[in-house]
Amino acid sequence: MIIVLKPSATEQQAQEILKQIENAGLKPLFMPGIERTVLGALGDERVLQKLNFDAYPCVEEIKPILSKYKLVSREVQAHDSVVRIGNTSVGGSNFAVIAGPCAVENEQQLLSVAEMVQKCGAVALRGGAFKPRTSPYDFQGLGVEGLKLLQKANQLLNIPTVSEVMEVGQVDVMCDYVDCLQIGARNMQNYALLKAVGETNKPVVLKRGLSATIEEFLLAAEYIYDSGNPNIILCERGIRTYETATRNTLDLNAVALLKQRTHLPVLVDPSHGTGVRELVIPLSRAAAAVGADGIIVESHLNPCEALSDGHQALTAPMFEQLMQELKPFVEAAGRSL
Repeated sequence: MIIVLKPSATEQQAQEILKQIENAGLKPLFMPGIERTVLGALGDERVLQKLNFDAYPCVEEIKPILSKYKLVSREVQAHDSVVRIGNTSVGGSNFAVIAGPCAVENEQQLLSVAEMVQKCGAVALRGGAFKPRTSPYDFQGLGVEGLKLLQKANQLLNIPTVSEVMEVGQVDVMCDYVDCLQIGARNMQNYALLKAVGETNKPVVLKRGLSATIEEFLLAAEYIYDSGNPNIILCERGIRTYETATRNTLDLNAVALLKQRTHLPVLVDPSHGTGVRELVIPLSRAAAAVGADGIIVESHLNPCEALSDGHQALTAPMFEQLMQELKPFVEAAGRSL
């Protein structure tokens, strides 16, 4: 439940209620605002019903939290969250572009792409060190060596880095090298991994599962938040449907709906969402128009030689075109690149 205190309520009165919530075995939330303080109580609905907070003179209103996901819901927090990644942020008035190769292949490849996307306006560098591939014979990534190259790119160019973590045992080492952890679509409901990244202070890009509903997606984010990490960025990356003309079906409906139901920032991945290089730019424009907080796209200086997903990676001229064509759509949505 949400407990809205009167403007005249003191911090001492708020702490008394929070103590009562904690003594009842529930999770207390303290959300001080400019005009008034809001408290929260999460836990067993039967216990919540027995608490008589209406009797407190400092309480103005009590509201039930109707959604299954509590902490990530707009019912708990009405204003948008902004998540910091290194020296940049996702959410708020800026439209964030995160770009880079699908996989880190070697130093020259990574640094060249990093320089190119940064010059064109990308605020963070993406690159896979551990690659979850459908076939066991495909390139699986450089592992820790890839992480070291991402760290080098960060040090040389002062650009934050994003990379996918695949299992609990990788979390600690990845936290040493990258600025933001990514949970891929295949791991969206890997609850042990969600809890593990939730116990870190690192921002997390959580991608929607291949066939996940919006509620399942938000409940996955709830696992991370409930474990102590509020620095979550959602990412719509396309879902699996009967359509075979594209790799996935990019669900832009989900972006608009997520912006209504959660305060977390939302990215769109048009690269995986379509799997078609030529569709990335128009779908990026659409993402900006529908209210996304940014995009995460794949780019490679020579996609024909890419070891992973070269068919959907933008060339340097195409990435520059993307940034130019995005600008009017971003500005029309009231944001800036």
